[in-house]
Amino acid sequence: QVQLVESGGGLVQPGGSLRLSCAASGNILSSDVLGWYRQAPGQQRELVAQVNSGGSTWLESSVQGRFTISRDNAKNTVSLQMSSLKPEETAVYYCNLWRVIGDSNINYWGQGTQVTVSS
Repeated sequence: QVQLVESGGGLVQPGGSLRLSCAASGNILSSDVLGWYRQAPGQQRELVAQVNSGGSTWLESSVQGRFTISRDNAKNTVSLQMSSLKPEETAVYYCNLWRVIGDSNINYWGQGTQVTVSS
């Protein structure tokens, strides 16, 4: 089993920065992909960023140049550094672990952390 615990959410002014962290515990595989999703009120959950154990990253186009995702394999942590935040990025941010075993996709989720961008 895998547990994910996020931290670092809060209130930030437009244009400000915030860093989210997620600690993964349990049976973490080197093939697991760690990432961040967000879900705004009334909206679907969307993928923001992912990183594999080799350090390769993917960022959603609207956050490229402003967000950075990083991973510490030794500590089983993943972080999302967010800058130049916009009010429309107010959402609950969820840490995610994606595992592929054969034809099966398995997703684990954290409990979510609220990010509010407002003046």
